[in-house]
Parts: sequence; structure tokens; C-alpha cells
Amino acid sequence: MNIGYARVSTADQNLDLQNDALKAAGCEKIYTDKMSGAKTDRPGLEKILGFIRKGDTLVVWKLDRLGRSLTHLIKVMSLLNERGVYFKSVQESLDTSTPGGKLIFHVFGALAEFERDIIRERTLAGLAAARSRGRIGGRPRSLSMEQVGMAKKLISDPTIPIADICKTLGVSKATLYRYVGMEQS
Repeated sequence: MNIGYARVSTADQNLDLQNDALKAAGCEKIYTDKMSGAKTDRPGLEKILGFIRKGDTLVVWKLDRLGRSLTHLIKVMSLLNERGVYFKSVQESLDTSTPGGKLIFHVFGALAEFERDIIRERTLAGLAAARSRGRIGGRPRSLSMEQVGMAKKLISDPTIPIADICKTLGVSKATLYRYVGMEQS
């Protein structure tokens, strides 16, 4: 079964062109969304993914109607492939039920993997450069070493309530115990 998906970015845009093209491509059922392609949470697309079965073909008018980012597009197409569902784009003449269409799909997959690797490489290089300049990533520590020392001294005095120590240091009980290495009671 050919199942169509049409999307326009704003409510005042018209779906007629896409619907006509999808009907001409033999779609028996068409789902639509009127929202930005940047949003990955789209009700029409979610309905299709819940409805579509092995051997079906998801048909779109153009690739950019399914997703704006290559990463999201690859994710959806990989999900379709895992479920044994074909994909067809009318404008780009892409059809994963054909050998040429499968090749294009794998090229997309390789490009997405390449993009992820490049981003990872840049991130690691940036972190290494920051470390070489003495910067440490992550969330700032809640307590300095001096405050931890003071907390240990205050905790050793049984007359001082834990709640008062926490209030003085401006931390929660769990944070205090984590820093001084005690079990919560």
C-alpha cells in the first residue's frame, strides 16, 4: 500500500499541490501536518509510523517535506528500512524498492555518519584546546575544597544540626553528604 505524507510549514499554506501529486503516485491514504519541518514531534508523521506495515511504501512529494535535517531524515528512513517499509520521493525520483534507490539511501546514511564523525571530532578538538588552556568542562562544583573542610568540621560537632550546615553552605543535604562522603540518615 502506498501511504502519502504531506507537510506545509504554516497553517496558511496549502497542501493541494502535494496531495494531488501523492494521489497521482497511487497513495491510498494520505497523512498531513501543518507545522515546521524542524519539529520532530509531528502528529501526522507519528500516525503514519504507527500505521505503516512491512511491504508498504511511504511516499512524499519532496524529501524536505519529511524532514529538514539530514540526521532526522536518516533516522526516519532507517526506521522504515528496519520495518521493511519502502520510501519514495516523487520530485527526487527516489524509490528504495529499487537498487538505485537503495544505493542513494546508503549514500545518505554514509553522509549522516560522516557528519556525526566530523561533529564529534570538532567537539573533542575543542575540549582538548580548552583543557590545554586550563579550562575544565562540566558543571561548576557546589562546594570549594575550603568549604568541604569547613563542612567536615561542622558535621563533627554533634550540637550543630545538619539543616543549619546546609543552610550556611547553601547546598542540599544530599550534596553535603556527597561532598563529605557520608551516608544520609
